[in-house]
Amino acid sequence: MDNSVIKTNTSISSESIKMQEKLALFLAFIAGYIDATGLIQWKTYVSFMSGNTTSLGAAISTGKSEIIITSVTVISCFLLGIYAGTCLSLWKRIKNQILTFYIVSVILIFYSIIAYFYDINNLLSIAIVGFSMGMMNTIVTSVGNQKVNTDFVTGTLNSLARNTAMLMMTENKAEKKEYTSNAVHLLLLWIGFLSGASIAPFLLDYFGKWTLNFPALLLMTCGLLISKINSKN
Repeated sequence: MDNSVIKTNTSISSESIKMQEKLALFLAFIAGYIDATGLIQWKTYVSFMSGNTTSLGAAISTGKSEIIITSVTVISCFLLGIYAGTCLSLWKRIKNQILTFYIVSVILIFYSIIAYFYDINNLLSIAIVGFSMGMMNTIVTSVGNQKVNTDFVTGTLNSLARNTAMLMMTENKAEKKEYTSNAVHLLLLWIGFLSGASIAPFLLDYFGKWTLNFPALLLMTCGLLISKINSKN
C-alpha cells in the first residue's frame, strides 16, 4: 500500500522524489522549530525521544520523580501520535495523508488559543505537542528508496555517514549516483532540522504564546497546496 502524501505510480518518478524531498525538508524544519520551542519552554524535547529516554534512565536511578513523569508522558504521547498517524494512513477511506496535516495544524492552533487565555501546565502541554509531533512523524517516511525520519537526527546523520562511505568505496556508476542522491537528501534533512531549531528562539520572543501558530499555519498551507497538486493529477 502506498501511504505517501503525493500520489505516485508503482515506480517512483523523479518528480515524485523531488516532491518527497521538499516535503521532508519542510517537515524537518517544523520538527526542529517545535523541538527547540519545547526545550526552551518546558525543558523537554517533544520529538527527540533518544534524549528523553536518556533523561528517564538517569532520573530512575537518581529518583527524580518529576523528570520521570515528564519523560514517560512525552514518550507515551509521541508513541500514541505515531500509532494514530499510522492507523490514519492505513485507513482505506483515506487515499493520502493530507488529513494528518490538518489534524496536527488544528491541534497546535487550538492549543495556542487555549494557552493564550488560560495557563496550561507543562505536563499537559508536553503531552499535546508530543502527540502532534508523533503524528507528523508519519507523513513522510522515505525519499525515493532512502528511508528517512524527519525528526530522528541521530538516524539521519548515521545514514548520511553510511551513504557517504559507500559512495567513496564503490566504483559502480549507478551506485555512486544513488549514494550521492541519498547523501544530499539526508544532508538537506539535517540542515532543515537545524534551521528550524535555530529560528525558534527568535520567533518565540516575537510571537510569545502564539509561537506554535507559525508551524501550524505552515502545515495547513502545505496541506492545501498538496491537495491542489493531487487534484490536478
